[in-house]
Amino acid sequence: MHDLRRQALESGKTVSRKARSKQASPTSSRPSSQPPSRAASRSRAVSRAGSEEDEAGNLSDETSFSTNSIDELLNGDASDPLTDAWRADLADRIQELLDRKRSSVQGREKCLATYGRILTAQYAEEDIRGKEAELVLAFLKSIKAETSERETILAIKALAMTVVTSPSDLIYEAVCGPLKRVISDSISVPTKVAAVHCLGTCTFFGGASDDEILDNMAYLLEIVASDGSFIDAQDEADPVVASLEEWGSLSTLIDDLANESEDAAEYFVDQLSSSDPGVQIAAGENIALLYEKSYRPLTEDDSGTEFGGGDIIADPDDVPGVPKLVKNYDVYRRTDVLKDTLSDLASLNTRRLSKKEQKAIRTNFADILDSVEYPTHGPRYQNAISQDTGKRYGSRMTVRIHKEGVMKIDKWWKLHRLQALRRVLQSGFVKHYEANHIVFESLPYTALSNYSISQANPAYRIMITNDRKASKEY
Repeated sequence: MHDLRRQALESGKTVSRKARSKQASPTSSRPSSQPPSRAASRSRAVSRAGSEEDEAGNLSDETSFSTNSIDELLNGDASDPLTDAWRADLADRIQELLDRKRSSVQGREKCLATYGRILTAQYAEEDIRGKEAELVLAFLKSIKAETSERETILAIKALAMTVVTSPSDLIYEAVCGPLKRVISDSISVPTKVAAVHCLGTCTFFGGASDDEILDNMAYLLEIVASDGSFIDAQDEADPVVASLEEWGSLSTLIDDLANESEDAAEYFVDQLSSSDPGVQIAAGENIALLYEKSYRPLTEDDSGTEFGGGDIIADPDDVPGVPKLVKNYDVYRRTDVLKDTLSDLASLNTRRLSKKEQKAIRTNFADILDSVEYPTHGPRYQNAISQDTGKRYGSRMTVRIHKEGVMKIDKWWKLHRLQALRRVLQSGFVKHYEANHIVFESLPYTALSNYSISQANPAYRIMITNDRKASKEY
């Protein structure tokens, strides 16, 4: 692995941010003028609503880092083949990837696509064990060369899947510089977007320290603040959405964001005025996460401490054992103005957007506004009283795992991690959640005995059955 680190870094350091930074655009991010970019970003916005009316989309596990609706992903073809033929196929593809001397662009594209598809559908840690260093170097060669857009993106996706399948504390150091160079220098917007997502995945699973995580969060924030001009993607919505998403995912790894919240909140609030729904929703979800993280449980050590009015929040149902929360710091100085903006978005009515886009914005921002007002409330929180328990339903977004447990998405940090896993694993989410302990530990579920499935809103309750076919309960 020492050779991996040396070879990957020998091409030089990343160009400094100050040298590459440009004057930020005076307006918020606008959707790309290129139809594919605009469609991709708006598809993400619609899918975030979690509506049962979402149409089935065409997944491309080979190159996509999108967050299609969870139903599409869980219904993806990730079932086990009848035989272990995929193991032999994977071994052949690994050998082909490591021997590039007589390979063609088309051959490498096909090989990378097959490798990524197998690692998405199967948990192949044993099959790539001991080969990670060579594979990462092979991927970096394709990424640095950028011979074709498809080969580059396939190599980026293959790198991300390798890190998730077999995490290493040394991979991040080897790939951070090359990925940032691609993000800055590539002329392909889809390549930049894929590299941003891969940087987030490698930072999360590749052994980055807290300081390195914070450095990358600052890097992603510069992309957001400049509306993409920091990476030569002026007013392209997709790189800004990707940066917002990965910032949110990485921030769940940091316990205290007191030093980062004020600047981040300013930029996120600015992006609420974007004309792109994907940018608006991603920024809003990060705002909700910041407010959630600004509170901590009240402890005995706080006895005798005087707190201002509204700084302490009690559980609305007075559940025994649930501590009160106390505000650690202010996220945004003009929360009153922010609430007005969120309220306007939660009741948006415009001809500029489709009905699905408007519904996505209204649904998401109703949740975000609720969490800003009451940081104890997570996504899809409902104040209605359950006839079964006599208590509020609370957050009703859940993913049921077979008959054994349920993943209750009652916190914004859980939603951010779920969406990050979905982006990289696509239709292989179920397989990896079952078999890959690294994936499971990043988002564990609770036993059904501790949670009544009737508490879940049917619109957000998803079952993963034993034959791995997912369906909603109605």
